Amino acid sequence: MDTSTIPHPARRVPFLGDILGVSIRTPVQDSMRMGRALGPIFARRVLGRDIVFITSAALTAELADDSRFAKHVGVGLEQLRPLAGDGLFTAYNAEPNWQRAHNILMPAFTQSAMHGYHPTMLTVARQLISSWDDSAERATPVDVVGDMTKLTLETIGRTGFGYEFGSFDRDEVHPFVTAMVGALRFAQQETFLLPFMARLRRRAIAANKRDIEFMSAEVDRVVQARRSSGADSDADLLGLMLQAADPQTGERLDEVNIRNQIITFLIAGHETTSGALGFALYYLLKNPTALARAQAEVDEVWGSDRDVDPTYQQVTKLRYVRRVLDEALRLWPTAPGYAREAREDTVLDGTYRVRKGEWVMVLLPMLHRDPAVWGDPEKFEPDRFLPENVRARSGHAFKPFGTGERACIGRQFAIHEAMLVLGLLLHRYDLHDSENYDLRVTELLTVKPDGFQMTLSRR
Repeated sequence: MDTSTIPHPARRVPFLGDILGVSIRTPVQDSMRMGRALGPIFARRVLGRDIVFITSAALTAELADDSRFAKHVGVGLEQLRPLAGDGLFTAYNAEPNWQRAHNILMPAFTQSAMHGYHPTMLTVARQLISSWDDSAERATPVDVVGDMTKLTLETIGRTGFGYEFGSFDRDEVHPFVTAMVGALRFAQQETFLLPFMARLRRRAIAANKRDIEFMSAEVDRVVQARRSSGADSDADLLGLMLQAADPQTGERLDEVNIRNQIITFLIAGHETTSGALGFALYYLLKNPTALARAQAEVDEVWGSDRDVDPTYQQVTKLRYVRRVLDEALRLWPTAPGYAREAREDTVLDGTYRVRKGEWVMVLLPMLHRDPAVWGDPEKFEPDRFLPENVRARSGHAFKPFGTGERACIGRQFAIHEAMLVLGLLLHRYDLHDSENYDLRVTELLTVKPDGFQMTLSRR
């Protein structure tokens, strides 16, 4: 793709590219800053490689045309392939296991499946609440994102694979999370390094190898535990992987791909949701009117009993809480971008020629701030997602779960889990900004609040 006519940062350094004033740890936020200055399409050059970013709903709508564009496994995702292989999110379009796994696993994400997961989600959420009750009694701050990570890892482990990580039985971070963070950080750094630099990073490469080996061994223990139990149910993800066949071809998943899929779901199924919960709680903490409105809705729907176990249907009735979640995902989509590649030679925006196989990146935090769509885009305003407001704007202006046939398969799972947890916390606690926390965003391919703490009191 000829990027010579595409806006780019002015202070470009020969060979190194657009590196002035940027950090290897904050590529998303650096790109956001560039996008604000350069407009709806711009290019970054990183060590001789050009990356074209899209930030407008109009151009994103073009990229959503599946007859012209398909998913591209590139920046970020490609660096995860040593860990997740041909899992659902990292498989190349031509790899057969993507479609096979998608067909096999779809029953795990139906509405009836969500009903089945609800009691387990509630059990894990009660473990979190027990921990937070102790903190509320002592008036000590809670580590919001750390605790959300424990909750979401435990939830996907139990609902998806019938496996308990014991996240709330330990004070320290679970070793799987430590290894995952290391692998994600390594993948992010690999995105911005040249191959010859590997010689300078032997320790990092060795550490990444150990992280991958540990995560793979942990997953093998999950599979072995299921096989040793003698359970033959196909009611969860692991059961489907071990027993079900592709309804179209009759083929099953092989052992290596089962491991790749489990790693994919363990990472994607908890890393993004924990970040979404963290951002939602942050924005509620900083917006007392929205917080009071959300609490009032939960009280109205669930009643005054703070120990109530809400039903699946009661969670779905929290419409304002859902708008809070969507607005947090608008401002900080935890998977902050996706890439699309041209199926054939085409022209984008009637101007930019894109050859077959070339790709562009949708920068979601900037798409979700497109001034042509979102008035006062930095303001936290959940009523942007009232039904009449959603109908009035482009369906391509809000894409936190990706687009097309390879959009996030676990979207409904993540939404229900997040709404259940938000509802339970808002029903039980008042939130206090005792730390005067200012939002800092940490990036590990996904984004999360960094160092976010708050104190609680029982309602």
